[in-house]
Amino acid sequence: MKILIIHQNFPGQYKHLAPALVAQGHEVVALTCKVKEPGHWNGVRLVPYPIRGSSTKGIHPWLADFETKLVRATSCYQGALPLRDEGFSPDVILAHHGWGESLLLKDLWPGARMGLYCELYHLSRKPFLNFDPEFPPRAPGGDPIRIRLKNLNNRLHEEIMDAGISPTRFQASTFPEEWQDRLTVAHDGIDTDLVAPDETARLELPDGSVVTRDDEVLTFVNRNLEPYRGYHIFMRALPEIMRRRPKAQVVLIGGDEVSYGAKPPAGKSWKQIFIDEVRGQISDNDWARVHFLGRVPYERYLAMIQVSRVHVYLTYPFVLSWSLLEAMSAGCAILASDTEPVREVLSEGETGRTVDFFDRDGIIERLCEMLDDPAERARLGANARAHAVAHYDLQRVCLPRQLDWVARLAELPARPPRD
Repeated sequence: MKILIIHQNFPGQYKHLAPALVAQGHEVVALTCKVKEPGHWNGVRLVPYPIRGSSTKGIHPWLADFETKLVRATSCYQGALPLRDEGFSPDVILAHHGWGESLLLKDLWPGARMGLYCELYHLSRKPFLNFDPEFPPRAPGGDPIRIRLKNLNNRLHEEIMDAGISPTRFQASTFPEEWQDRLTVAHDGIDTDLVAPDETARLELPDGSVVTRDDEVLTFVNRNLEPYRGYHIFMRALPEIMRRRPKAQVVLIGGDEVSYGAKPPAGKSWKQIFIDEVRGQISDNDWARVHFLGRVPYERYLAMIQVSRVHVYLTYPFVLSWSLLEAMSAGCAILASDTEPVREVLSEGETGRTVDFFDRDGIIERLCEMLDDPAERARLGANARAHAVAHYDLQRVCLPRQLDWVARLAELPARPPRD
């Protein structure tokens, strides 16, 4: 079978699936703007293409999002023409359509079956919109319309989607009813053999000191430190945490940019805004026990969660972070927000503890309770790992589901483009 994969940041979510398809004997080609030169990666042929064009200056702000996706779609279409002209005709197209690239490919290959990675459908109602009252809508009357218009790319892809795959039930549930009979839930998968408890783990901190599992280490991870992942809530709990836990070392991983949600005021970062807010409430000696690692190599991140005594994970109702499942796989005792994506994978009192996202005092109390109860932490951590291994293991659970999904996709009748 000939398989074409589209991902602007290849391999992205196809890191494990693409080589597995090669191992099954399929011809796999990745069309991506990430690379500059043709090449191969784990048996996958890499075909580069450039992004041509840019957003129109002064365009209506509600249309800017779709125009960017259309620019990427036309660029990918142009990049695919040489493949078609050389005689390549995919049986299956796998695409993360979130950036728009795959929108026009059925016009080149109407007989191909298209399988989409369905990460999220934007919803204009609470709690998806205006979940956090601290950050009110920019245009209260227009925000629901703006959010619905963000789905133009989703809606146009639905017309040509033969099947979709979502990593969690929560994410799949955001898509409209007419998508549901074509959606399969299968997580990307966690390498639970690699991400496992390690009694010998060591993490060097920025000041040169080293922490191990013998130390009271509290951990917090975001791709970028921002409100969508509860960074502001955690930081506001920090002064009291540092006062009540005089031996605790608090370690945060995350960048200074914005992955989701609104940008901070010009010239500032969310990270610094909330440091500035709480810094005056924390003594210099206590602040020396707060460590910002920034963005780090995977091995350093893994060491961090392996030495963690309690891992804190907070999120809006949004895409679930891999870091939560990896913390579970590492056997962490986890304190997480009681939001819908978390409830799907973590059960209160069984595989972790949960607290209302906005409950600063509750976070402090629950955290201190967990730190004072090593037997309970051990029980929660063991249960969390068992759950991750049983339901989210890459090789034994998730990858077989993904491969089965591709095989079933290839047997479907293709949906041609619609006028």
